[in-house]
Formats: sequence, C-alpha cells, structure tokens
Amino acid sequence: MTSKTTNRFSAEVRERAVRMVLEHQSDHASQWAAIGSIAAKIGCTAETLRNWVRQAERDQGLRPGPSSEERDRIKALEREVRELRQANEILRKASAYFAQAELDRPFKR
Repeated sequence: MTSKTTNRFSAEVRERAVRMVLEHQSDHASQWAAIGSIAAKIGCTAETLRNWVRQAERDQGLRPGPSSEERDRIKALEREVRELRQANEILRKASAYFAQAELDRPFKR
C-alpha cells in the first residue's frame, strides 16, 4: 500500500528532486537547507523530500539500511507469510471439523 504522497508525484519528479538535492547541497548551509529549498519549488513537504533523499542514498549504498529492492522483497515475503498463516488456520479448522465429524459417525461392523 502506498501513501498519498507517493502517488501524487511521479517517479521522474522524485528522481529529479533527489538529484537536485544531491547536486546543490553544497550551495546551501546543509543538506536540510537544500531539501527545504527544493521541496518548496516542487510543491512537496521537506520531510517527504528528505525521505526520498534518504532512500536514494540507501539505494546507492551511501547510507546503511535496506534498498528499495530489498524493501519490496521484504514486503512481498511478509504478505506471503500472512497468506500462508491464514491458509494454515483454515486447514487446521477444516481438519478439526472433519476429525470431529468422523468421531460422531456411527461405528460400522
């Protein structure tokens, strides 16, 4: 599930904004100052742009943490685990139901 902000800006706009921050941070007192300036120009919050920059830095290996690819893989695996747990619960309940039905059946000689 993606947030409203992610849907509001295309991947091209996000990549361009991140590139602008990384290229122009030396023109500002700090990276945060560059982020604030550029965020105002593209119409997003500084915190949103900071998150994009941090993820880009992780993707480039400049910052520790999972890359976008790794985060997507983790989400897919968590979804699969959730689905498998639900399937196991259904099978457990079905097994218990049929075992009880078998016990309730009259004995054949």
